[in-house]
Amino acid sequence: MNVIAPIREAASSQATEHFDVLIVGAGISGIGSAYQLARQMPETRFVILESQDSFGGTWRTHRYPGIRSDSDLHTFGYSFKPWVGPPIATAEEILKYMGDVIDENDLGRHIRYGHRILSASWSSATNLWTVHAVKGTDQEPVTVTANFLWMCQGYYRHSKGYTPEWPDMAKFRGRIVHPQSWPEDLDLADKRVVVIGSGATAATILPSIAGKCAHVTMLQRSPTYFRIGRNAIELAEELRRLQVKEEWIHEIVRRKILFEQDWFTKRCLSEPDQVKKELIGQISAILGPEYTAKHFTPTYRPWRQRIAFVPDADLFEGIKSGKASVVTDEIERFTEDGIQLKSGDVLKADIIVTATGFDLCVLGDIAFTIDGRPLDFADTVTYRGMMFTGVPNLAWVFGYFRASWTLRTDLVADFVCRLLVHMKEKGVHKVTPTLRPEDHNMPLLPWIDPENFNPGYMMRNMHLLPKRGDKPEWQHSQDYWSEKDQIPAIDLDDPAFLYG
Repeated sequence: MNVIAPIREAASSQATEHFDVLIVGAGISGIGSAYQLARQMPETRFVILESQDSFGGTWRTHRYPGIRSDSDLHTFGYSFKPWVGPPIATAEEILKYMGDVIDENDLGRHIRYGHRILSASWSSATNLWTVHAVKGTDQEPVTVTANFLWMCQGYYRHSKGYTPEWPDMAKFRGRIVHPQSWPEDLDLADKRVVVIGSGATAATILPSIAGKCAHVTMLQRSPTYFRIGRNAIELAEELRRLQVKEEWIHEIVRRKILFEQDWFTKRCLSEPDQVKKELIGQISAILGPEYTAKHFTPTYRPWRQRIAFVPDADLFEGIKSGKASVVTDEIERFTEDGIQLKSGDVLKADIIVTATGFDLCVLGDIAFTIDGRPLDFADTVTYRGMMFTGVPNLAWVFGYFRASWTLRTDLVADFVCRLLVHMKEKGVHKVTPTLRPEDHNMPLLPWIDPENFNPGYMMRNMHLLPKRGDKPEWQHSQDYWSEKDQIPAIDLDDPAFLYG
């Protein structure tokens, strides 16, 4: 299968079609959700609308050098499909894996590619969502109605990444590139490259282009945490040597990784100084204590921002080789041939890569209305990060910061399928999360506690997100290890669910 080529779109001769369920997005969440819906409710008529020309989401739209996962594929992969490659995978490997899931489960017939959704309107008179989209390069209007919307479109704007406005950017005579829109014609040979940023993207690009350009420098405002290890799971290797079935290996390794992640996360909270010492010590062993103290010693406690895994220490080996370097400083302004730093130093550059993150996009920039009234999701309260008060028949997949995104995709899928079956058994057409009498006086807080997790993209866009309460039902805990038991145990007849 050629996973790079667009998949043929499902044919439709009708201007308006109706489906039981409409899934938005054919990325990792949409494909996983579609699999569970088809398996658990095989009689359900559903469609996936995807704006891109093929499946994959992030793994298709991001084409910067070296793009890879920063979660292991034993947990980022699906529970039902064994992952048999190295735990940190390339975009190409992930796309092939997703393509196999689509082909093996006949999901392609449900997917409509090149459909960009403009609006979604709920009518209480009909108990239906009406979705208006445009199709293909001709922007042909398409209208679809559905009983239930399942939002799997991701959480950031794919069309354009986030780049701060620095003084005098227009004066720079070289090229300024954001990883999210990496040009195919970018020639790195003999070029001085500066990568602005310190997260997983910068840490991926740096070793990928070191040696292909004259020199690459990672310019960071402040250090971040990294973990180092082999791009292999010893337990998986040993079980394969013993010829254990891949399905068993997948389940055993998933459980081992999840146990270790839980243990590590708890240690970050209970003994942050020790964890910090261990993380920094790994880097110091390669780059030396002085370099590490200056460039890889964060000021915040571990796990307040995502910790990227660096397979085989390639980032640090690239620095050690002299082909790459790190500068920790702030930008004063751009110049014709580089960047003037606040320290007074100047970084010469031919190409500047702004690995500065992305813009959070709440529910796909779709214009939502409820009975003709515009819906602002910031005015709602989240039900366990999956649904919203006052919004009927809609579920949202938002994954984990400290664990693989796909783990929550599975949990939400099981919940949605159970909810749809429950509605059918009750003979109802609508379910709306609603604050109970005991909830009306509870404090309404930002969607996530910044003391718990505070990456820049969240802090910049918190005002767009739903509110959370101070009770488990009304917050996204970000704790897979508790939610894996709590979500399956949700009482669907709780007064928090208003049926009609």
